[in-house]
Amino acid sequence: MGQDAFMEPFGDTLGVFQCKLYLLLFDIVANCLLLRACSGLKVTVPSHTVHGIRGQALYLPVHYGFHTPASDIQIIWLFERPHTMPKYLLGSVNKSVVPDLEYQHKFTMMPPNASLLINPLQFSDEGNYIVKVNIQGNGTLSSSQKIQVTVDDPVTKPVVQIHPPSGSVEYVGNMTLTCQVEGGTRLVYQWLKNGRPAHTSSTYSFSPQNNTLHIAPVTKEDIGNYSCLVRNPVSEMESDIIMPIIYYGPYGLQVNSDKGLKVGEVFTVDLGEAILFDCSADSYPPNTYSWIRRTDNTTYIIKHGPRLEVASENVAQKTTDYVCCAYNNITGRQDETHFTVIITSVGLEKLAQKGKSLSPLASITGISLFLIISMCLLFLWKKYQPYKVIKQKLEGRPETEYRKAQTFSGHEDALDDFGIYEFVAFPDASGVSRIPSRSVPVSDGISGQDLHSTIYEVIQHIPAQQQDQPE
Repeated sequence: MGQDAFMEPFGDTLGVFQCKLYLLLFDIVANCLLLRACSGLKVTVPSHTVHGIRGQALYLPVHYGFHTPASDIQIIWLFERPHTMPKYLLGSVNKSVVPDLEYQHKFTMMPPNASLLINPLQFSDEGNYIVKVNIQGNGTLSSSQKIQVTVDDPVTKPVVQIHPPSGSVEYVGNMTLTCQVEGGTRLVYQWLKNGRPAHTSSTYSFSPQNNTLHIAPVTKEDIGNYSCLVRNPVSEMESDIIMPIIYYGPYGLQVNSDKGLKVGEVFTVDLGEAILFDCSADSYPPNTYSWIRRTDNTTYIIKHGPRLEVASENVAQKTTDYVCCAYNNITGRQDETHFTVIITSVGLEKLAQKGKSLSPLASITGISLFLIISMCLLFLWKKYQPYKVIKQKLEGRPETEYRKAQTFSGHEDALDDFGIYEFVAFPDASGVSRIPSRSVPVSDGISGQDLHSTIYEVIQHIPAQQQDQPE
């Protein structure tokens, strides 16, 4: 009979028993975990990585706590390096410390405090430190933590060296900056330009360790304050600022003067006035300047240096052309700018400047006064000029013309309407006499008062005058 056939009658019973066994084990494990959690045994460390300085003391703080009665507290410190077995350093039960005799003068612990003091710290002390805490009460509770310790030498102040030390020419030469440090471990290099990190670019390149900066080719934009910042886990140091020498220019050549009126590249100067011209350009080293005068299709150098004084009374021509040349003897580059000096009579420039100095308010005031006066004159002319002309015409008209005047009613024959008519209107009856006394005699029923009536009234009375005469 096989084993399966023998166990078949007990199959159901064994299954139920196994289930009950698994449930019992689960309850035991859960209770143990719950007991540990409720007991609250917990070991903590501020950091799992601590950096120390060789030759100095290093303190590894450890904190633990629990919420169950304990009769004994045991603390154990172990040390391990990669690929090696942990070594016992020291331990304690309650307040009694039991060190390893090999390390009894190097490691110190003050129970019930579980923290460890290492003094002095050496490179051989670098590794992992394991702390284990055991609590004896109703049962035994255990907890542990691991701390990684690194040991370094602090960084000494770095020094930056430049090659070539004499400087480089823009767009022609290259430059190499090297950062040197005498002391320190696990060094990390960083280059700063004007206080900001320098990065790889078309002209910047760095060595694998980043301790060398290579600039090829150098330009004017590479001028600045360079420094090297070196750091490791325990310290950092920055070198002194160094400014590389870069030869460039000339750039932005221009001529200015202390007097005269400048419009573009033309200077206007009063006759008898001395003017000082200044020629400048951005360049390193400073440029060598030359002044050239052009007269009668000839050029000749009149002075060397950045400044030129011109006395207008000594200039034969009223218009003279000048040239300022700037030359950099290191870069081999030069530049020049042309300008013209015009000599004017005394006072013209001052007058122009005075005219320009008039305020907008003064200009507006002058224009307003001119318009007001013009309007007043126009009004007076329109008021008196027509009366004068009409008066002259009336005084010069013969007396017979008044006697021939007719009154038109608009009902006469249309053939008789052909002719030349004149209509005179006077808005002010009291202003001007309409007909002088000599034009119509004071007789035949026309009083002197009628002589001062309007033309319309004169024309109206003339027919009546002609009718009275035959009678």
